[in-house]
Order: sequence, then C-alpha cells, then structure tokens
Amino acid sequence: MQLTGSEIVIECLKEQGVDTVFGYPGGAILNVYDELYKHQNEIKHILTSHEQGAAHAADGYARATGKVGVCLATSGPGATNLVTGIATAYMDSIPIVAITCNVGVSLLGKDSFQEIDITGITLPITKHNFIVKDVNNLAATIRKAFAIAKKGRPGPVLIDIPKDVTANKAEYVKEKPVAVEPSQNICETQLDTAVEMIKEAKKPYIFVGGGAILSGASEELYTFAKKVDAPVTDSLMGKGAFPGTDPLYTGMLGMHGTKTSNYGVSECDLLIVIGARFSDRVTGNAQKFAQNAKIIQIDVDVAEMNKNVMISAGVVGDIKVVLDRLNERLEQQDHAEWVTKIQKYKEKYPLVYHKDVLSGPFVVEEIYRQTKGEAIISTEVGQHQMWAAQFYKYTKPRTFLTSGGLGTMGYGLGAALGAKSGREDKVVVNIAGDGCFRMNMNEIATAVRHNIPVIQVVINNHVLGMVRQWQNLFYGQRYSATVLNDAVDFVKLAEAMGAEGIRATTQEEFKSAFEKAMNLGRPVVIDCQIDSDDKVWPMVAPGAAISEAFDEADLKNK
Repeated sequence: MQLTGSEIVIECLKEQGVDTVFGYPGGAILNVYDELYKHQNEIKHILTSHEQGAAHAADGYARATGKVGVCLATSGPGATNLVTGIATAYMDSIPIVAITCNVGVSLLGKDSFQEIDITGITLPITKHNFIVKDVNNLAATIRKAFAIAKKGRPGPVLIDIPKDVTANKAEYVKEKPVAVEPSQNICETQLDTAVEMIKEAKKPYIFVGGGAILSGASEELYTFAKKVDAPVTDSLMGKGAFPGTDPLYTGMLGMHGTKTSNYGVSECDLLIVIGARFSDRVTGNAQKFAQNAKIIQIDVDVAEMNKNVMISAGVVGDIKVVLDRLNERLEQQDHAEWVTKIQKYKEKYPLVYHKDVLSGPFVVEEIYRQTKGEAIISTEVGQHQMWAAQFYKYTKPRTFLTSGGLGTMGYGLGAALGAKSGREDKVVVNIAGDGCFRMNMNEIATAVRHNIPVIQVVINNHVLGMVRQWQNLFYGQRYSATVLNDAVDFVKLAEAMGAEGIRATTQEEFKSAFEKAMNLGRPVVIDCQIDSDDKVWPMVAPGAAISEAFDEADLKNK
C-alpha cells in the first residue's frame, strides 16, 4: 500500500494506540495536519496556545495515563518552543514522542525560512532523536521512537521530518506494536546481597523515587515495606508510589522534607533507595547524607549507581521485577522498636502552619478534603509546589504531576490539560503561584476552547515566593526583582478567556469557591490571596546536612 509520509505518520500513531495529540500547526507540518483532519474521529488534536503548552500537555498525559504522550510542532520557532517541555520530560524520565517537521531536504543547511537544527538542539535532552530524510525509513523510525521512549528508563524522543518527506510516497505495511516488557534478567548475586543486608539491619529506612511509579511497582513496594517493617519516605517524584496515609509513611525527604524523614534517614543503619537518583534537593550536603547507613540502590539505570552518593550495594533492573524477586526471598522482618521511635518523631515534629488565615497549606488541605484525596494534582514550581507535596496525601501513583528535575515554572497548566484529556474520570487541579501562572496562563484559553474542565488554583502572594524566601533568609532581605505587586487581575483575566474566575481572600471564601469549581464542569480560575511572607517549613539551608533541617520555631529561638 503506497502512502504519503504524512499518511504514514498518522497510521503509525494509530498503530501505537495514540488517541490524543497536542500541538500547533505551521507551514512545514501542514501535510501532517491535513492528514490529521481526515482522521479527527480517531485521533483527537488539542490545539494549545503555545508549543511549550503542547509539550507539557503530552508530558502530563504520559504521567497520568502511563502511555506515551505525543506533541506536534512545525519547524523553526515551533520546534524550539518545545525544548523546555522536552527537557522537563527528560529530567523526570517521562515517555513522550515529539514530532516536528522541517524545511525540505534540499533546503536543509541553507538557513532557509524557519529552518532550525532541532535534532542538534535537543541531542542532550532526548533519550534519542531522529531526522528522517527518506520516506522509506519513516514508519520504522516512528515505531522505534515509541519503543525507545518506553523501554528501560523512559524518556522523550524527537522525530524531525523534512516537509518533502511528508509528501513523498512509500510502501506501508501495518504492524502491531512490539510489546515493551521489562527485562526479567536480574543478577542473583545482587539480589542475595540485598537480602542479607536487609536481614542484618536493625534500623532500615526505605526511600522511594519516581522510578517506582514509572515501573508500576506500587503493590510490590507496599508488600516490600510491610515485609521489611521499615518507615518509608519519598522524593517529590515518588509521591503516591506508597500511600501517604499509611502509618509507615513519614513524609518527603530533603530540603523541604519533614524533620521525621530527615532525622530518620540520618540515623538509620540501612537506607534502601528504590528508583531515586539522589538529587541534590534530597541529599543536601552529599558528604553528610545518611552517614550512619549502608545504602542499597535499586534502579533500572546502572549510570545512577555511585553517581551522586556512594552506595554499599546495587541491584540493577526494573523496580517491579526486582521488588517481586526480593519479596519472594525475604522473610517477615520485625523492627518494632525502630518503627516506634520514628512514630514518636512524627508526633513530635508534625508539619504545622498558621491555621487562622488563608494560606497555601490551608488551600492544599481543603482541596484534599473536598476531593477526598482522589484528584490528580499538577503544580508549577516553588512554594505552592512544596505545600502541594507536603499537605495533600497521595495514596495512588500518577496522581501528582510536577516538574522535579528541571523545576519548570509554567509546567503545571499544560500538564493538567494533558492529564484531564487522558483521565476524563478524574478531577484535575493545577496549583500555581502567581509568578508561575503568568508564564503560561494563555493555556486557560486552550482549556476553554476544548472544554477541558480543569481547576486552576493560584496561590497569589504578589511575589516570586520561593525566591523571596531565599532572599529573606540568606540574602539580607534584598528583594531584587521578586515583587509582583501590580495591577494584574486574574479573575478578569479568566473571564476574558472564557473561564470562570473567583477570588478568595478568606478560608470560607476558598471553601465555597472550590466547591463551586467542583460542580461547574468547566474551566475555573481561583485567585487565592495570601501573605507575601508565608514560607515553606521545614527547610535545609543550601550546603547543610538534611539533619540540620529547621522551621519557623527554630528560627525564632535562634
């Protein structure tokens, strides 16, 4: 069957089970969009307001569904506008396929109109990328891209297609996608070593990262934690892998982790690290991290072993497979005395905030209460992101979508649109700061255009909150370029874009605003006015050990 390149693109997307794509058309990609028009009943296209929004939407779709997210962009600025979203997915190991089109093959390398070397630009931030100059290679390349995005440690893949390749014809034969299965080949010696170290431990602690979610290992992780009888902490990316309501759960680890987790990890004699990469935001001073512990690291990517922190033993393999094997070998452990000590830390060092005013933590707890913990929460980056991580109890994987590695302001709204497109059954809430919301707030228009009923909550403190917090604590209160106290009215802005806008200045106003948003069934922006000097507590100062976490009370006593 002879098909054009653009027909092959669409047929291959259908082969891969793609039902939704996010993008923005332009001259170089017109042939693909023309073909997409003919298949609009099979593949839904979400036209975003900006290509960055399309990349983040593909990312959010992937995180929420576990499938590969797909975004489309034209050449030149269309392609470069995807870069931040691709880098965000790369840092957090999210499987997306970005399809860009370029100028014709004969025009490549001649500084043609809207020509850019997007494969060269994205080489460091993709798992792999391709430029397809021969239409006969197109189908095989697309199939390979999806397999690479999903296999092992997932990640973004980019395919760049010159415009004439989308018009040229080639033989197309439909194929079933090859199932990407995790390797069952785990080193027996590594498993035996891990089991022996767990048996010897008196004070084990489990630290969970995003890898446990990506491998779908939540059930195996739960069984493992109960068998080891150890407290569990997580990274920002690991939230929801282990239930945040379980008695063994002690909250997040690291710079804004709980004192319980930071102290507990600093005191444990064995740290079992599952699908986490020892980010500097987790370890604090890496030389002082978990100094009293032997460390076992379980990860699919051998390159993560001994990269940031020296470990005692490693098990290389898919998290789900490794935990299943360990659970088979492990007998029930008993660490009642240690677990009790950590429980006392939880009682002694709870997360606290000022209960009498509208604040970020109150907003997050109220969202948790009204959604009964069943929503998908996306965030931007900053104070509101930390509050969303601290005060919402995530009990299931793929319900907390946030930019962990790159820390991308402007990520959350696009991600929310992607998540809601893939999980229409879920309430989807994007929690933003006013600084982040400004970056990509144009995607509210996308939500309205496609009637995607996301709830956008803006924690509006009229400053760049996290940067200001650092300026307050470490830069002598010199608030350089962090005050946003201007005339922007987010309620009017929401209404101008066709959404519902509601302002909340008190706790009661927010309660009723969110309740209304839950029942409206259309895009809503809630502008929550909070104090400019609210801070995220606890905190670890840059360069300090996580055992030196301090909070507001410590600061006052100092």
